[in-house]
Amino acid sequence: MDDFVAYPHRGQIALMILGSASFVAAGFWMLGAFGPPPISEHRSPEHSVFVGLGSVVFFGAMGFLWIRRLFDGREQLRIGPGGIRVTRWSEQTIPWSEVIDVTTWGHRRQTMIVLHLRDRTRFPGQGMEAMLTWLSRSMEGGDIWISLTGTDRSVSEAISAVHHFRAGAGSLRRLSDDCV
Repeated sequence: MDDFVAYPHRGQIALMILGSASFVAAGFWMLGAFGPPPISEHRSPEHSVFVGLGSVVFFGAMGFLWIRRLFDGREQLRIGPGGIRVTRWSEQTIPWSEVIDVTTWGHRRQTMIVLHLRDRTRFPGQGMEAMLTWLSRSMEGGDIWISLTGTDRSVSEAISAVHHFRAGAGSLRRLSDDCV
């Protein structure tokens, strides 16, 4: 079996950019940028401002990250006999001997692969992925979370590659078998 390699999928990324732009526009609408902000009997005007501002900031940042990824043709994930490399995390390949477990985590049709490492300090992350590790660790306790959203490969293909290349290195458990 050849190495599993996932590259950016420009069509999916373009859809993510459009989705982010839609939420940014909705946020500006809630802030009153296109006329009077929406009024609700159940929510205060401050609530609309809070939600609108949050939408503009969060989805604006996500849109920016998707735009950057649109022009990045490098491989995003490589799984092979030597280990696993997640380029959004680091350029370093993590050898299978350092991977204690591989699990999946899913929520609303979004499935993530979660790596549990023997010593996470040996494989420091970079960029946004590294800054958000506290959030991922609080949700499931894993060290590196891998999303294949916006790539040309699926989570089930990646899990198959992990099983193949990690054969004999220990068992894999799945947190949610219905996610894959």
